[in-house]
Amino acid sequence: MFPEYRDLITQLKHNDLHFTKLFDRHNEIDQKIRNIEANIEPATDTEVETLKKEKLNLKDQLYAILVKASNA
Repeated sequence: MFPEYRDLITQLKHNDLHFTKLFDRHNEIDQKIRNIEANIEPATDTEVETLKKEKLNLKDQLYAILVKASNA
């Protein structure tokens, strides 16, 4: 995710607790979705849709933080 910001992501993960929490939650949801799609975890279509919306929202928040930090 966001390979052009790899160094900045590393820096923010060490210095910004809010960013780290968002990043970790995004990865947690991503793994859960993968497990559901691989039939490792059961879920309804509605649950998957909700997870995907939350993941996208987190990604948008992470991107906004990255853009702001890169322009600072």
